[in-house]
Amino acid sequence: MVSNRRFLTKPLYIAHRGLSSRYPENTLAAFRAAIDAGAGMIELDVTLSRDRRLVVIHDSTVNRTTNGRGRVNTLTMAQLRRLDAGSWFAERFAGEPVPSLEQVLDAVGGKVLINIEIKPEAFEPRAPHDAVERQIVEMVTERQMAADVLISSFAWRVLARIRALSANLAIGLLSELPADERLLYWFRRLDGFSWHPDYRVVSRSQVEMLQGLGARVYPYTVGGRIDTMSLLAMGVDGLIVDDPRQMAA
Repeated sequence: MVSNRRFLTKPLYIAHRGLSSRYPENTLAAFRAAIDAGAGMIELDVTLSRDRRLVVIHDSTVNRTTNGRGRVNTLTMAQLRRLDAGSWFAERFAGEPVPSLEQVLDAVGGKVLINIEIKPEAFEPRAPHDAVERQIVEMVTERQMAADVLISSFAWRVLARIRALSANLAIGLLSELPADERLLYWFRRLDGFSWHPDYRVVSRSQVEMLQGLGARVYPYTVGGRIDTMSLLAMGVDGLIVDDPRQMAA
């Protein structure tokens, strides 16, 4: 299913929301810096705006990472674009905008692997024609980027829709808990590519079990050298980190 050999890099350093330790998270500045820092993949978060555009932002509100207030899904993309998504982090980033997924794909496509995490609040039970998963598949397919993209989510029902729309996209299952029978069931059902667990629940036996099913194991969010070395010793395939330069040092 996965044809891009860059996915086979081990360990694969995945920049969590871009180079988020030194740049405002989920911005073009953070993604470009992560590429410059040598990240093999960037991770970003996607949800829907009021006018059903795909917005790259982690929280369900804009309160923490912009100078605005309110829920993301109550603001249009034009309103979101007018917000300052940089100065909360450092004044030198003042004016950095909230990007759309389309803008990110066009800016960094072909330069790095991209992990698109679909936020659970974007899931819509009735699956309208412009549901988040359909928009993502169409956007990636139109750009011929399927070989460069990994779709992940804590909402595995969203991933089931991704798989129904595309047999080729790589799918990653996010989980806060150790792997159990439910996760293994969904991994097989989705023809999954990777497991993205909270790094604190990872054990060597879990890594070996998932790898035995053909899964790549990418724990999140690893921030210290000791944890990094411990996880690498367990045989994980990659690490989701805030600063890939720190991890590779």
